[in-house]
Amino acid sequence: MLADATGQHFTRISRIENGIQPPTDRNIRDWCTACGAADQVPDLIATARVVESAYLDWARQSRAGLKHLGTLHSIATYRRTTSFRIHEPIVLPGIFQTEAYIRGMLAYWYDFPDATVTMKAERTAIALNPAKRIDVVLGEQALHTRYGSPAEHAGQLSHVLSLMRLPFVSVAVIPAGIQRRAIATIGFWIFDENAVALETPTAAIKITRPNEIAQYAAMFDHLHQEAVHGHQARQLIAAILAGL
Repeated sequence: MLADATGQHFTRISRIENGIQPPTDRNIRDWCTACGAADQVPDLIATARVVESAYLDWARQSRAGLKHLGTLHSIATYRRTTSFRIHEPIVLPGIFQTEAYIRGMLAYWYDFPDATVTMKAERTAIALNPAKRIDVVLGEQALHTRYGSPAEHAGQLSHVLSLMRLPFVSVAVIPAGIQRRAIATIGFWIFDENAVALETPTAAIKITRPNEIAQYAAMFDHLHQEAVHGHQARQLIAAILAGL
């Protein structure tokens, strides 16, 4: 029936259904139209386009160098992106990290060259551009998590406070002891309205389905509402800094 409805040979449909051959955008549109599911076209096309790259194994990818890990965290993507929405519940986001923090965090997982630190610094410089917008919501634990000495962590927190003075950077903090409604168990980055990146200890996950991106955007808005901002956020960071 599907072959008749779409004008495709039944063997081609069989190959796609059994995963032998990937569907084209046209195949997806024709199939959805024939099945009365035209509203599913954008999500299915997005899924088909990234099915091979949505899950990137760190160990496998690191053999090619960290520069190639995850297309969403590539320098090219950072150049294209105009708005970053970032939630990190446990660690500070990469574009806020000092060199000492970067080295401490990566040392557990990878035998990385100095070129990796240089690349991350280049990526940070691209993101911290007045032409862009960076909105960050941190869990309070991210401010306590340290990868170096107390003095190095004090330098890291002071660096965060300095970035908060930039007019295109917004940092909010969710206090540890408040009543929570929205909880994200791992961090996520939203790149414009185009994609979401998540990182597990062993892999990076890329999300491009419009419906899923919208769900993460809604989650970010809820987290933002639960956080403290401006002077209150700076006071919270200053208190942790004083405790060191």
